[in-house]
Amino acid sequence: MSTDPLVSVVIVSYETRELTLIAIRSLLEPTTKHPIEVIVVDNASSDGTADAIEAELHDVRLFRLDDNVGFARGVNHGARQAHGQYLMLLNPDTVVHDDVVAELVRFAESEPDVGLLGGRTLSTEGAFDPGSCWGLPTPFSYLCFGLGLTAAFKGHPVLDPEALGGWERDTAREVGLVTGCLLLVRADVWRELDGFDERFFMYAEDADLAKRAWDLGHRQMITPDATITHHLGAASKVKSSKRIMVARGKATYVRKHWSRPAAAFGLSMLVLGHALRAAVHAAVGVVRPGRNDPSWGETLREVRSWIGGWPPYDGPAR
Repeated sequence: MSTDPLVSVVIVSYETRELTLIAIRSLLEPTTKHPIEVIVVDNASSDGTADAIEAELHDVRLFRLDDNVGFARGVNHGARQAHGQYLMLLNPDTVVHDDVVAELVRFAESEPDVGLLGGRTLSTEGAFDPGSCWGLPTPFSYLCFGLGLTAAFKGHPVLDPEALGGWERDTAREVGLVTGCLLLVRADVWRELDGFDERFFMYAEDADLAKRAWDLGHRQMITPDATITHHLGAASKVKSSKRIMVARGKATYVRKHWSRPAAAFGLSMLVLGHALRAAVHAAVGVVRPGRNDPSWGETLREVRSWIGGWPPYDGPAR
């Protein structure tokens, strides 16, 4: 590894030992055109992730945290140790295709006014996955969620606005937000944004970062030439727990960025959307047992735990 890297890759791991090892190997196997450093922040995994990295991957800079401080705080911790001109975030449950670093840097240097840059994600089966980017949340997108339109018309350019229509991320395009599974940002822009807001434990921290980046005039784009496979949700194995965290992140976002009336509307749409889906899946469970998804009902029953959003944090990562 060069002592003067162009790109610092930050990976936050939690209970994903084998996937994290695969992700790092896939990142290091290509002969990259640019010097990189790989920084792994392990969120107190109990599955031996940190020990396995230390034993096998000697060039990786490993930071063991004593507590699970979440994704946003873990990334910030790693970013503070980075020396590169660019910071690249990579999920531990991913596999890198070809020289992703070189493709991202090439595009970033050809579009110097782009502040945040992402690529294209594929599912484990090799199918297109839309999760590399989304449209920014709006009251209308929350209305569509609340009324069930995003589920009934999945991918519709109007009724599922955050999904960005039928675009398969196969062309270079400006987007509302680049997700944290694969994100390249210049180090000076990251510092200008002060990194992730650490009140977001997990989920919606990238939407918040994107909103603040747009407010400062930084464009965000996707290049199809940088591709990864994403084993979606490997770090959040219990579906109801993941839904609760997603809902809490969404609630935090609207409380932070929207006016009080708009936030109240957005929160009501979150509750309505969960209630509608819980009712539909309960009915499906009666007609076709085992074919329903009870996590919607479980999340709805925990509404008081997430409607207030994530609390402020002053723990070990600071």
